[in-house]
Amino acid sequence: MADPRDEPSDGTPVEGAVATETAPPPVLAERGAPPPPTGVLGLLVREQSIIVPIVAVIAALAIGAVLIRAQGVNPTYAYQSLFTYSFGTADGLQATFEKMVPLILCGLAVVIPLRVGLFNIGAQGQLMSGAICAAAAAHAVREAPGFLIAVIAMVAGILGGAMWASIAGALKATRGVHEVISTIMLNSIAAGLIDYLVNGPLKDPSQSYPSSYPAPDGAKFQALGFVPIGLPIALVLAILVAWMLRRTTLGFQFETIGRNRHAASYAGIKLGGMIVLAMAVAGALAGLSGSIEYLEIDPYRYQDGIAGSLGFDGITIALLARSSPLGTIPAALLVGALRAGSSTLMFNTGIQPEIVDMLLAITLLLVSLPIIAKLIFRRHTAKSSALASSWGS
Repeated sequence: MADPRDEPSDGTPVEGAVATETAPPPVLAERGAPPPPTGVLGLLVREQSIIVPIVAVIAALAIGAVLIRAQGVNPTYAYQSLFTYSFGTADGLQATFEKMVPLILCGLAVVIPLRVGLFNIGAQGQLMSGAICAAAAAHAVREAPGFLIAVIAMVAGILGGAMWASIAGALKATRGVHEVISTIMLNSIAAGLIDYLVNGPLKDPSQSYPSSYPAPDGAKFQALGFVPIGLPIALVLAILVAWMLRRTTLGFQFETIGRNRHAASYAGIKLGGMIVLAMAVAGALAGLSGSIEYLEIDPYRYQDGIAGSLGFDGITIALLARSSPLGTIPAALLVGALRAGSSTLMFNTGIQPEIVDMLLAITLLLVSLPIIAKLIFRRHTAKSSALASSWGS
């Protein structure tokens, strides 16, 4: 039998040689790197995107229970009152679903920029911009058929929110202005500008308080039983955003920029255009939520407080969902239930509804801790590596 070593240098085996399958060389672990965890610890590490939010919610409820007990109220009864109304009654379930709609959309408005490496704090202003644009458009075409008015109002809301968010995207892309600063400032600018509009050009003279003209009767969204019209829209958009991020070229470009901007630029992706586009898509979703609030929630007009804290709650939703578009759905369900049941909690127990804000704040803090720790240790590791590499040079 011929020795395989007798094969020619071009790789052609000699006659009679026996082909032997060579196993690939083992992948050597990086020097000093610990082996991946196994068992329960390994499961916790692999599924941390699910486990961390659950632990954060449970811990927040436990801390809330201590504070509720300190006010002389049984925490079990308090939570039972809150969730029984939100999930156990038709009115409460409808209120929960109504809260879910803007929460999902505003959560998506934060998730998309996060996947590009941006932090959109401006969903509140983008929601308000979309709502006022929807109100103005609906009043302008008030003589049209109701269905057409609703479509025009939603398109106007989408464009209004996209335009408002694009300002922050353009400032980031062209001047390097940090999006956190610009979006916070744009929230205040939107509030002031809209306050002028509802006290001036768009004010309904029949109202004693600042308020826009109402949505025409034919354009108002009517719930299907206890399911609001906006809920299927929000659910479909969450699925579409998840599909876009995972299955399309645009989603790949967003993800590449978020993971490594330098590599994305080297690969030919136009960073400036993608940043503006990501912010525009986020603003469009937040603006759509504002237009749906205008068309779906009584009194069907833009007035002070229409946004509440929905835009800021979108930040909680996005972090609770761990930047997952589909994760915004259960996150919005939980936060929507807390928001919907806060009034019942006050009536049944005497506890102020601000306890819900406290629970959400604690949840947000606990969910954010792993992210903050990761950033801190990443910078510490990078600094240590730089010092080690420069030692003795």
